[in-house]
Amino acid sequence: MDKNDQYGRGRPRPQSRHLPRRFRLVAAAGAAGLALTAGLATPLNPAPQRASAADDGKSVLTVAVAQSVDSLSPFLAVRLLSTSIFRLTYEYLTNYDPKDNHVIPGLATKWEPSADKLTWTYTIRKDSKWSDGEQATAEDAAWTFNTMMTDDGAATANGNFVGNFKKVTAPSPTKLVIELKKPQATMTALDVPIVPKHVWEKVDDFSKFNNDKSFPVVGNGPFVLTAYKPDSYVRLKANKTFWRGAPKFDELVFRYYKDQDAAVSALRKGEVSFVSGSPSLTPAQAASLGSEKNIKVNDAPGRRFYALATNPGAKAKNGEKFGDGHPSLLDQRVRNALFMAVDRKAIIDKVFQGHAVEGAGYIPPRFSQYFWEPSAGQELAYDPAKAAKLLDEAGYRKNGDGKRVGKDGKPLNYRVLCHATDPNDKAIGKYLQEWWGDLGVGVTLNCLDNVTDPWLAGKYDLAFDGWSVNPDPDFVMSIHTCGALPATPKDTGATDNFICDKKYDELYAKQVAEYDPAKRADLVKQMESRLYDLGYMNVMAYPNAVEAYRTDQIKSITTMPSKAGNLYGQDGYWSWWSAVPADSGDSADDSSSTGVVIGIVAGVVVLAGLGAFVAMRRRSTSEDRE
Repeated sequence: MDKNDQYGRGRPRPQSRHLPRRFRLVAAAGAAGLALTAGLATPLNPAPQRASAADDGKSVLTVAVAQSVDSLSPFLAVRLLSTSIFRLTYEYLTNYDPKDNHVIPGLATKWEPSADKLTWTYTIRKDSKWSDGEQATAEDAAWTFNTMMTDDGAATANGNFVGNFKKVTAPSPTKLVIELKKPQATMTALDVPIVPKHVWEKVDDFSKFNNDKSFPVVGNGPFVLTAYKPDSYVRLKANKTFWRGAPKFDELVFRYYKDQDAAVSALRKGEVSFVSGSPSLTPAQAASLGSEKNIKVNDAPGRRFYALATNPGAKAKNGEKFGDGHPSLLDQRVRNALFMAVDRKAIIDKVFQGHAVEGAGYIPPRFSQYFWEPSAGQELAYDPAKAAKLLDEAGYRKNGDGKRVGKDGKPLNYRVLCHATDPNDKAIGKYLQEWWGDLGVGVTLNCLDNVTDPWLAGKYDLAFDGWSVNPDPDFVMSIHTCGALPATPKDTGATDNFICDKKYDELYAKQVAEYDPAKRADLVKQMESRLYDLGYMNVMAYPNAVEAYRTDQIKSITTMPSKAGNLYGQDGYWSWWSAVPADSGDSADDSSSTGVVIGIVAGVVVLAGLGAFVAMRRRSTSEDRE
C-alpha cells in the first residue's frame, strides 16, 4: 500500500525487519528547506520558464509533485514518489495491465508453480538489458531476493515479500527458482524492483546507502535516472533500448511545490504541465482549471482511502510501551463514540464536494474483489445521540460546563495530528471540533509540515491517515499485524499506527497462504471487518484521483485503469511511458491511450518534502502502496 506520507506510500514495508528510528528521523528532517530550481525564479534563473522543448530540441515532461524522495535505494524507499520512480527505472518480475490491473509479464515472461505450490519457476526474458549494456538475467533477480533475505537493511522496504522464502536460485540466465516454506498468494505480485547484481554487490551497508551520489543510475526500465537533488528535483531520460519500446518524451522531470495554489498557477502559465496535488486537487482548484483553455481535469475513482487513525497505545515487539496517546482511547466504546459522531456524508458533500465516496473498509471500490462494506447492524453510522450514550457508559459524563470528564475529573481533549499541506485535513479538522465539541469533547488540531516524528514516537491521540492500495491487498493489510511493530521503541517497524490484534493476525496468516481467489478475498474482507469493529481506524472516504494537465503539450497518455483511472502514482509505468508530445508526429496507441495529456517542460523535477508524513506508507497514497 503506498502510503503517501500519509500520502505517499505505495510500496510495502517489511513486517519483521526494521530500520533504526534515528535513520528514519534523520531522513525526514532532511526533507526540509532545500531550494526549488526547476522553472522557478532564483538568482541564477530570475524568471520562471514556460513549459517548452529544451534548447537542444529534446521534449521534456515535467510533473509537479508534493512529496520528497525518502531514498533512491529500492531496498529502503517506501514513499509513493520514490516507488513510482523505481517503477520507471527498474523492471519487476511481473507488472499490472493498465486496462484492468490483471497480472502481466515484466522481467519474467512466464511463471509456473509446482504441484504443492511451494516451488515457483520464472522464465526471465532475454531482451532486457541494463542501461550500461549488461544483460539482465535471473542471477540479478536471485541476488536481489537473497540479499533481502539475509540483510536486515536490504529488507527495510520490501522484506514482507521474502519472509516466507526458503531458497532462491538461478540455474540459468533465464531461469529463476523460488522455494517457499509455506504457500504464498503473492507470488505473481512480488512488487520488488530487481537491481543489477554487478552494481549493487559493491554496497557495504544497505541500511545507509541511498544510491544518490553517482549518476546515471543503472537500470532496465523505460527511463534512466540521470540527476537528483534532495527535495529539489529528479531528472530521468528515456531508455532508448527498453524492451517494450522507448518512451515518446526524451526526458521526465518531477518538480516540488509546497504550496498547491502555486503549482496550480504554474500550470495555468504553462510552467508545469501536470499537477496531482497533495494528494489531489481541491474541488475549487479542479473547478477553476476545468474552464481554462488547454487544460483538462482528470477526475476518476482513486486507489486511496482517507482515514482517521487512533493511537491504540504505541508499543514495540518487546512489549515496551512508549508515546503519550490518551488512555481513554483504549476503550472501544470511546473510539466507536468518536466515529459515530463523524458525519461521513457531510465530509463527502462539503469537503470533497462529490469528488469521493463514503468509506468504511481498507480497500477502495476500484478493487471490487476485495471491497467490503459493513452490515446494517455493524455499521457505525452517524448518530450523535448514541455516541453520547456510549461516552456516558464509558464513564465520561458531562460536567456543569458541558465538558466530558473522566473519573479523574480531567476533561477529554484530543490532539489530532494533521498535515499542514493537505487542505482536506484542515477542513475536516474544523468539522471534528464542531461535532465532537457538541459531545463535550475538545479537539486540538496539530497541523505540521513534518508529522513523521510525533507519529513514529506515538505522540498523538488521533491522526489523519491515508494509503494508496495496490491491486494485491497484502501490504495494506500487513501494516496492522503484530509482526509489523518495531522491535524496540528505538526502531522503526512497518506498522501504520501500532495496532496488534491476535484474531486479525490469524486471518492475515490465512489469507497470505490462500491461493483460491474467492476464498482469499473472503478472508481479506473478514480482516477489514475486524479492523472496523476494533475502531482504531475510521475510514471516512475514498477520494477520487483529481489531477490536471495541459492538453497543448501532450497528445495522449494512459490512465490506469484505462476507462477511468489515475495518471500519477500508478501500479506501473504506463502514464509517463505512453505520453506523446503534442508537437510530435506520433499518434496515440489505441490499445493504451486515453486522450489525457501532460506537458513538456525544460528543467528539473522538484520533489517534495518538508516533512510530509511519508516515512511509513505504501497506499499510497497520495496514492499510495505505490
